[in-house]
Amino acid sequence: MNVLEREVSQDGGIACGEQGGVSGLTPEVMTQIYQKQINLVVLQRTLATDVSDYSRMLVESKPGLNFRSVLTPERAAESLRSSLPDLHNRAAFIDDVVLLLEMYSCLFELDEVGVRLQVLDRAMCPRFHTDKLGCRLVSTYLGQGTEWLNNDDVDRSKLGAGNRGMSDEKSGLYSNPACIQQVNPGDIVLLKGEGWYGNDGAGAVHRSPAVPTGEKRIVLTMDFA
Repeated sequence: MNVLEREVSQDGGIACGEQGGVSGLTPEVMTQIYQKQINLVVLQRTLATDVSDYSRMLVESKPGLNFRSVLTPERAAESLRSSLPDLHNRAAFIDDVVLLLEMYSCLFELDEVGVRLQVLDRAMCPRFHTDKLGCRLVSTYLGQGTEWLNNDDVDRSKLGAGNRGMSDEKSGLYSNPACIQQVNPGDIVLLKGEGWYGNDGAGAVHRSPAVPTGEKRIVLTMDFA
């Protein structure tokens, strides 16, 4: 689903909004995260076959993978080689992770980046929420991508304790399930958080997708170190 595509419910109900997110096919779109009105950016891409192949082998070889480290672009490949199983196409997978790290560190002028690479069999953050940080990069190498809501499709008073114990579907957080956006596997997502300067109360609203029984996700996140 294109992040700026309007959705209308089948019964002719409320149309979904378009505020907050932007997408593109070239890395230049990532600079849009610096725009005040933008709190989510998607760089759309398709994973190379060798990267996808390694991802599938990785969940079989190391289903409990939970790699966490603070890395520099110069030392990232070495650290990943020491932590990831030596399977066919490992070099291509590591090259892709390092590429994302280089893009992220360049965009935000970071010397070090907090990196987490994890195999998941359940949704890590199943409720819609915002993050109390500057800006997080998320990319899914295997499984379903991140779900999110445009700003004008969210009643932020229903986030967290405001849901009064009700599910996202019943709390009134969003008016129409068709407004839930989802990125594709391989897409690079920037999620501006509440900790971004001047963005208190306007962080990107997102959640992890459900993971079907017997399936796995591989998720990469990057944060300011």
